Amino acid sequence: MQYTVISLGGVSCGLAIIVAFAIRWWFKEAGRWTALIPFVFALIYGMLAALSAYNSVSALGAITWLGIWAGNFAGHIGLVWGVDGQDRDITRATPLVLDSGGYVVLFLLTVVMVALLLWARKKIPAWKIIAGALSGPAPSQASPPCPSPPR
Repeated sequence: MQYTVISLGGVSCGLAIIVAFAIRWWFKEAGRWTALIPFVFALIYGMLAALSAYNSVSALGAITWLGIWAGNFAGHIGLVWGVDGQDRDITRATPLVLDSGGYVVLFLLTVVMVALLLWARKKIPAWKIIAGALSGPAPSQASPPCPSPPR
């Protein structure tokens, strides 16, 4: 199994984080929509980072690759060893790339994420931001499997 593309296990892992957070949000945080904001913001940030920085030679690209690799590995363990399923690559052929203005937005969002992790710990738990950012890359890269061409 390759760890350079998103696998079915990686998508499963990302969606499992989202489902676990949704259940926690409903029962522990009483369904308050304001409690969703940090997680959803981090989820969108993770998706944007995966779509734009995944194959780039940068600090964010390396962190994104590491997050995708960890999600693929955990999902592979869960699917293959946990429920005796199969894991396969499901990523599109090439990642999306932003133009210059898009990279400015990504840079500013990175500054916001780091600032929230450093200075908003009393109001926003760091695990919400980290879990959202880790679960973002997996669903953003997934595409449905392409059907075989007719013969």
